[in-house]
Amino acid sequence: MALKSKPFEITITGSYYSLLLPMGIIQPFLDKNIKRVKVKASFEEKEWVFHTGLQKRNSNYNMMFGKRYQKELGIFPNDYFQMQFFEDDSKYGVEMPEELEAVLLSDHEALQIFESFTSGKQRGIILWYISL
Repeated sequence: MALKSKPFEITITGSYYSLLLPMGIIQPFLDKNIKRVKVKASFEEKEWVFHTGLQKRNSNYNMMFGKRYQKELGIFPNDYFQMQFFEDDSKYGVEMPEELEAVLLSDHEALQIFESFTSGKQRGIILWYISL
C-alpha cells in the first residue's frame, strides 16, 4: 500500500515559491527514503495535483510551490490551504504524457538515450514537453 499523509493546513510564508513543511507530515516519507511526492493542494473548492521534491535546507524541509500552482488555486501569501502528500509511484517523478511516451516507444534508440539520462534530466524533458 502506498504511503500517504493526512491532509494538513499550510500557508505561504517568506519566499513566495517555497513552503516550510511540517516534520510530522513528512517524516514517514523520509523514513522510507522517499524524496519525491505527489501532492494534492486544495483551496476554496479548487484542487491541483502535482509532483515535487522534498528539499532539505539547513535542518528544515521545504518544497517549491511556484506561481503557477498559486494561480491555479487562487492562493495569495498568508492564505491557508489544504495539502496532502502521496508516495510518488510514477516512473519519472512526473506523469509521462501519452504522446511523448508513444514517440519514445516508437523509436528504440531515442528511448535508450532518454533512459540513459539522469532522473532530473528526464523530468526536465518531460516538463519541457508539457509546457509546449
